Amino acid sequence: MDKTIPDLATAVAGIEDGMTVMIGGFGGSGAPIELIHALIDRFLTTGSPKNLTVVNNNAGNGHVGLAALIEQGMVAKLICSFPRSADPRVFTELYLAGKIELELVPQGTLAERIRAGGAGIPAFYTPTSYGTDLAKGKKVEEFDGRSYVQERWLKADYALVKADRGDRLGNLTYRMAARNFGPLMCMAAKNAIVQVSEVVEPGSIDPETVVTPGIFVQAVVQVANPAQEEVLNRANAVYPEAAE
Repeated sequence: MDKTIPDLATAVAGIEDGMTVMIGGFGGSGAPIELIHALIDRFLTTGSPKNLTVVNNNAGNGHVGLAALIEQGMVAKLICSFPRSADPRVFTELYLAGKIELELVPQGTLAERIRAGGAGIPAFYTPTSYGTDLAKGKKVEEFDGRSYVQERWLKADYALVKADRGDRLGNLTYRMAARNFGPLMCMAAKNAIVQVSEVVEPGSIDPETVVTPGIFVQAVVQVANPAQEEVLNRANAVYPEAAE
């Protein structure tokens, strides 16, 4: 029942070529920077994983975190709602060069598709995107005189999530807006790997404050002082750093 993992490298060791990986975060809020960088380290050492499908709210910023993952050529397809963020140059250049595929999903629809995956709901209907290019090729039905677009669930092999506190059983709390997609992604993935600022003993977290129950979490790794994407970008950080 102890789900703690000793280090980041071990935490991401099971992610293989061609898998679908959900990555938490709303911009830099809740982005699991250290888990993403550990995945890059593994790729640079072993050449794997690659050809990943990544589900995230946006397309990364600067040259750290998700943007760094994309820059290494590890991502074949990105499913997101907001590819044009503060500094999306890495994704934009690769997309215009035809080197990465994009599936654009309205933000509320993205969250609901992930939630549906976790709840075992294979499809649902929403009026969002009806009559736009995003609805092309999708089934449309009319309910009470209004047209709705059918959307399919989203599931993943892995989810990489950042939480605030977690106990050894995987019960999690989040810090403010860093909660965003994390709880949904833990439910929708076969394997939820979570970095937390603090690992505590079972019973230390008030059950009333648990957001993600441990049943949805497969691994917890402590990162006591997690990096913040915006801080890294203001410092013009690049990952991995160039060799001297």
